[in-house]
Amino acid sequence: MHLHRGRQPRETAAHDEAALTHMEARALGFIGRHAGATQTDLVLRSGRDKAQIARLIASLKARGLIEASADATDRRTQRLALTEAGQALHRRLRRHGEQVAQAAVRDFSQAELDQLLALLARLRANLEAAEE
Repeated sequence: MHLHRGRQPRETAAHDEAALTHMEARALGFIGRHAGATQTDLVLRSGRDKAQIARLIASLKARGLIEASADATDRRTQRLALTEAGQALHRRLRRHGEQVAQAAVRDFSQAELDQLLALLARLRANLEAAEE
């Protein structure tokens, strides 16, 4: 994961004028997968504090990658969504991530892939149980 995460900002910088930090890419991905999410959702998901997320949101807005609109039922809440530019960058980042994932397992047999997925599921379950 560290190798993949380390490559992502470099790949973005090499292929896009809107080079993102790791956290910006994560936030963009979260908003891309959860259109209408709030800043609070991002705080809870990321484990970062409100001030960090507020700066991150402001940076992504200033770059024209996300937009915020008032919630229909609570005008104090801002719903976040990707702009067209944000959607295009999100698609490129996802494609790059898929390419890296394919390269990582390129010589694995189906049995090895199945075993890897089972082990990762156990790892995740162990970590989630430890949080409770």
